[in-house]
Amino acid sequence: MDNFTKAVRFECPDHIPMQFHINASCWHHYDKEALWDLMEEHKLLFPNFKRPASDWMPTYDLVARADEPYTDPMGCVWYTSDNGITGTVLGHPLEDWENFKTWNIADPETTDGLYKVDWAAREKAWADIKANGGSFRGGLRHGHTFLQLCDLRGYQNLLCDMLDEEPLLDELIDKLTDFNLALVKRYVANGCASMAYPEDLGMQVGPMLSPDMFRKYIKPSYQKIMKPAKDAGIPIHMHSDGDIRTLVDDIVDSGVEVINLQDLVNGIDWIADKFRGKICVDLDIDRQSITPYGTPAQIDALIREEVSKIGTREGGLTMIYGLYPGVPLENVKALMDAMEKYAFYFS
Repeated sequence: MDNFTKAVRFECPDHIPMQFHINASCWHHYDKEALWDLMEEHKLLFPNFKRPASDWMPTYDLVARADEPYTDPMGCVWYTSDNGITGTVLGHPLEDWENFKTWNIADPETTDGLYKVDWAAREKAWADIKANGGSFRGGLRHGHTFLQLCDLRGYQNLLCDMLDEEPLLDELIDKLTDFNLALVKRYVANGCASMAYPEDLGMQVGPMLSPDMFRKYIKPSYQKIMKPAKDAGIPIHMHSDGDIRTLVDDIVDSGVEVINLQDLVNGIDWIADKFRGKICVDLDIDRQSITPYGTPAQIDALIREEVSKIGTREGGLTMIYGLYPGVPLENVKALMDAMEKYAFYFS
């Protein structure tokens, strides 16, 4: 059993699993060599890092290419103004329900809903990983259900549909659920070690839809698409940015075993009271206040507080940080140092 699974299942991991993600936009906002120096210094966070050639630059995803609108397989049009930053959907193919008569949902045999996919090649890669004693994690695209509906209809239109009990919305949700279910079954059939369902549901204060609307329109779909992984005993990981406190009971009830939520938006003490020793928390470390604007000492204190309040020796805590432009390099270093140091807090 790998260290992550031990943490999820409260089976005494060797250390708290820590993940440090560097957004692709950072490579043209920071000195690359300085970031690489930090990565080389932090082997726990970057165990497989090999320094690239000095002229290296990332390949930006199709939804994250500045001033290059991208139309995805669902018909949604994405736009961003900064390379590496995922864009916003500005073109909603079902903004008018009249378009539903001719619109066809994407084919799960050729796409994951966001990009075209060669599933045969991907399945071969998974088989090779397993044959060499490794494992792979499955996951739907970010924004697989509620946000996908927003992208198709537009946020305001979608909320009005829910309030008006628009019958076409039920039909659209059924099509989307079937699409997502086909993807989940593929990952499960190929033996994924965990299954991720990333979708932002929260705002700065409160969720993007009411708990009643979540239970009526979104939760039934969640339960259906999580069921194959749940039945197979595969850990289910759910990510959401924002304040999701009023939704979290229904999210967990859908089958979630690992909840990835933001620390300060939801509150460290609230998260600890709600989940410590019960459900594994994949804590999303602050990106709004302390890490960009605080001191290295404050960053160290934040990570120590979170580990001591939410973690246990048995497990139940993993942590992740997403670096975006604007965080001083001394704070980046302080965060990496703290994550590596407190990963062994219970050792």
